[in-house]
Amino acid sequence: MKTIGLLGGMSWESTALYYRLINEETRRRLGGLHSAKIALLSVDFDEIETHQRTGDWDATATILCQRARQLESAGADFLLICTNTMHIVAPQIAAAIDIPLVHLADATAEHIRSRGIERVGLLGTRFTMEKDFYRGRLTEAGLDVLVPSESDRATVHRVIYDELCRGTIDDDSRREFLKIVADLHFSGADGVIAGCTEIGMLIDQTHTDVPLFDTTAIHAQRAVGLALE
Repeated sequence: MKTIGLLGGMSWESTALYYRLINEETRRRLGGLHSAKIALLSVDFDEIETHQRTGDWDATATILCQRARQLESAGADFLLICTNTMHIVAPQIAAAIDIPLVHLADATAEHIRSRGIERVGLLGTRFTMEKDFYRGRLTEAGLDVLVPSESDRATVHRVIYDELCRGTIDDDSRREFLKIVADLHFSGADGVIAGCTEIGMLIDQTHTDVPLFDTTAIHAQRAVGLALE
């Protein structure tokens, strides 16, 4: 079994999901008392979020590249960045290490294409929904990507940072998210990407008939598959 490197803490709420999902999938595949070999390094999200807010992505890259190298030194065989948004600096992180970086958008696109779906809605932080580092990667993989309206993007971003990253689950916010999912489906999306690792805390497939793609779960399953190759 290879050692999975997790660069987490952005937020720790979703990093905890990564740890649980990876170990559950490992036990499901191997049985018994098996669990995953994991090297986990968790950063202080307040520091990262401050740089996000001011647009200082170079500062976030400096922090995360250093932490990625520490994970490599700790014995990780490959690396997962446990957040969609910080894949904005994935090229810098990949260049800073000598182990493979398992890109979340690539794993998500491959999973969706395997389901025969080509047109999807995308939920996430403003950075993920509006910048090209993520949407462009999905488009390159052959997906047609729709995003919510400006006001709905503001709602999704607010709920992620003000509620989900703080561990708050609000029923009114769930209803708002489900309405946004329904609107994307009405606009032609055949499925919706939960493109923030915290969104699965709020909505999942039990809440909607629209195919919902939880990037945290997809990334975790890809990690276990690579670890057991």
